[in-house]
Amino acid sequence: MADPTVTAPVDPSVWSCPAPLRDQPVVVMGHGGGGALSAELVDTVFAPAYGNATLAALADSAVVRLGGARLAFATDSHVVRPLFFPGGSIGDLAVNGTVNDLAMSGAVPAYLSTAFVLEEGVGMDVVERVARAVGAAARAADVTVVTGDTKVVEAGHGDGVYVTTSGVGLVPDGVDIRPDRARPGDVVIVSGPVGLHGVAIMSVREGIEFGVEIASDTAPLAALVATMLSVTPDLHALRDPTRGGLAAALNEIARASGTGVRLSERAVPVPDAVANACGFLGLDPWCVANEGRLVAFVPPEHAEAVLAAMRAHPQGAGAAVIGECVAEHPGMVVASTGLGGTRVVDLPLGEQLPRIC
Repeated sequence: MADPTVTAPVDPSVWSCPAPLRDQPVVVMGHGGGGALSAELVDTVFAPAYGNATLAALADSAVVRLGGARLAFATDSHVVRPLFFPGGSIGDLAVNGTVNDLAMSGAVPAYLSTAFVLEEGVGMDVVERVARAVGAAARAADVTVVTGDTKVVEAGHGDGVYVTTSGVGLVPDGVDIRPDRARPGDVVIVSGPVGLHGVAIMSVREGIEFGVEIASDTAPLAALVATMLSVTPDLHALRDPTRGGLAAALNEIARASGTGVRLSERAVPVPDAVANACGFLGLDPWCVANEGRLVAFVPPEHAEAVLAAMRAHPQGAGAAVIGECVAEHPGMVVASTGLGGTRVVDLPLGEQLPRIC
């Protein structure tokens, strides 16, 4: 009989950690979360493999020259579960995700491609419903789906439907929007309340009721960006805070530009329902994904006019100034708290909400 007073040897290999360890020898879910692990995957695997100056910018879409035109090019894969949720579906996300990536370069989106990966056994009515959602979202975003592909995988090797979209658009003359153009003095504006999409997905997936239905904010943003550019073409940086949420988007711009970002915690619009849900689930709403929001770094002399134009547009009605770009603490985002302190807002490490886009 074993002596109960003798402690068994500790085997760290069987431990689990809610935040994945940074030296993972295999892919973990956090690598797709849009936070620190995603950045490491790009920096250590993909960037060295592809290495070129255009990719090194790590913008939401690449801006390249083709003939005499500047072309924005973006691609995005969508593996959301469930396929349909309050406020949208994987079809809406597939269109809006790519359209919005193009818009973050100031481009006017024009054409999309779609690639469907279907799981054997999925209902044809489900596939048709997703396809119709893609078509409706494309028409709403004023883009045309002109090509695509379809593959089928064996049952048990997918979640019904995965959709990848790629898109192209033209960047107007005089527009130069890049993450590294943020400058000290820039005013940081968010186009509306944050956290809605991620919480909407989680509430449906887990069957959690929060007393009020929380709907995804998924929407195309190109028209809003065009409205902002009509005020001034000199927008410095734009980002749609999808995976990794607001925290990831701001950190990416701070690091790309080598500047600091100072936020006012109370100024960030977080709906009460989202705050309550995140409190219940132990999540940070600033790290929860959005699918119809953008963050803008605007020169101070144009900020008031840009904000007014945003608020006059349906997709920017809830726009708010949340902070500024500063010379201090380069590459770092900090927030002034309601109690008068300051906290660091870092990239999320792992993934708070798996499969949200």
